[in-house]
Amino acid sequence: MARTLFQNAFLVNDIAAGVETWTRVFGAGPFEIVPHHKTDRFSYRGADIEADVSYAFGYLGDLMIQLIEQHDDRPSIYREMYPRGQEGFHHIANLVSDFAAEKDRLIALGYPCATQLFADGVDAAYFDARHDLGGFIEIHGDPPHILETFERWRHAHAAFAAAG
Repeated sequence: MARTLFQNAFLVNDIAAGVETWTRVFGAGPFEIVPHHKTDRFSYRGADIEADVSYAFGYLGDLMIQLIEQHDDRPSIYREMYPRGQEGFHHIANLVSDFAAEKDRLIALGYPCATQLFADGVDAAYFDARHDLGGFIEIHGDPPHILETFERWRHAHAAFAAAG
């Protein structure tokens, strides 16, 4: 069964500068910025370690662009790829209805689960696929409230792009 990717994500040194670049170069946005995001549950490589990160979410057509700024040097899937001061592509993501089954499938394919979290009523997990794909794979639950949020952001982008 084919999977549909809905998001490409990038680690940036400065979230505001990243938003400005993606808007200027590609016309992405508008971006929803979530400063210092907190979760209900979080594990990194089996330990309860949660880095201080901010996110920006914006659309470019039907593709969500996520920008991530890590404010500290705690161990994370972001610092695994990029030490402080470096930035670049980090992960691809797909929405899943059967979170447990997709998690088991990716582990069986040889991609260890590096991070799992629960926030805003949604499960998400990141699998280390750097040896095959050059980054991580995120799976993200798809409850109705999150799909409505993503659709609202996508509509905002369509209006933003039309106003061009």
